[in-house]
Amino acid sequence: MEFTAATIAGFLKGEIEGDPNTVVNNIAKIEEGFKGALSFLANPKYEHYIYTTQSSIVLVNKTYIPSSRVKATLIRVDNAYEAFASLLHIVDQARPRKKGIHSTAVIEPTAKVGSDVYIGAYTYIGDNCIIGDNCMVYPHVYIGDNSLIGKNCILNPGVKIYHECILGEGCTIHAGTVIGSDGFGFAPQSETEFMKIPQLGNVVIEDHVEIGANVAIDRATVGSTIIRKGVKLDNLIQIGHNVEIGENTVIAGQTGVAGSAKIGKNCMFGGQVGVAGHIKIADGTKVGAQSGIHSNVRTENTTLLGYPAIDPKNFFRSAMIFKDLPELSARVNILVKDVKSLKEK
Repeated sequence: MEFTAATIAGFLKGEIEGDPNTVVNNIAKIEEGFKGALSFLANPKYEHYIYTTQSSIVLVNKTYIPSSRVKATLIRVDNAYEAFASLLHIVDQARPRKKGIHSTAVIEPTAKVGSDVYIGAYTYIGDNCIIGDNCMVYPHVYIGDNSLIGKNCILNPGVKIYHECILGEGCTIHAGTVIGSDGFGFAPQSETEFMKIPQLGNVVIEDHVEIGANVAIDRATVGSTIIRKGVKLDNLIQIGHNVEIGENTVIAGQTGVAGSAKIGKNCMFGGQVGVAGHIKIADGTKVGAQSGIHSNVRTENTTLLGYPAIDPKNFFRSAMIFKDLPELSARVNILVKDVKSLKEK
């Protein structure tokens, strides 16, 4: 597909600086641009690339003032990053859509499949399942008995959804993710033996949730593990049993949330965050990467960093001291010896 600068500017409500008839048919990073490609500049540290890029069109903020001549046609918009994301969405929507049910797919007779649904090769859909209209179920997906998948969902290859789980509308689940596996529940019987506690609940995922690849979301012991609407989970995340994650919360990769933790809405977690079980985290909490939260966060819109997670300013002060600890320890030992020597005299 080809678009002129005039067409793109019209869609984005942008202002053209250069040739409105410039044509693009591809997208590229500004540092890897080539003729016929569209790029964007939002981060000032990449500005030097705009003077050398071979991209034909570059989206820039309206406030951007070049310090040298730019060869590319510029389209000025309020927010170059958001405008670029909008164009990517259009390109994605224009891709050919797979259709039909593959001959190797197994759909139990009691399952109900909506209209205009794609079901790929070697997929299994269990008894009494409901698959909503316009869903895309790619090859090797497993959907257990009595599960409900809402309209317009995308289940990428190898997704596993255990029995009795519920997905809302417009959800995207990426490859290898497992929803509804047993929670980690074992009761000690002796110093060396444990008895498994049956996990009889389910997982409920509300509308417009996106879950990355190889995520594990455990089913509840009783009741439901709940992922509220608009939540975005990165790859390689572990969500324990009976956890609840509030609306529009965003969590980066390799984060682990232990059982029965309650995370509020509009929170943002960096990568490799650890959340202890049975705690509550207030709405709007922001947590830096590799932090550990071991107790309740009661104040909304709190920012935390480190382990145990504390106010970032205090964390950075502590970090400055930490690197000097060996020297401080040696100095303290010398002082102790000096004091002891003075006492002896």
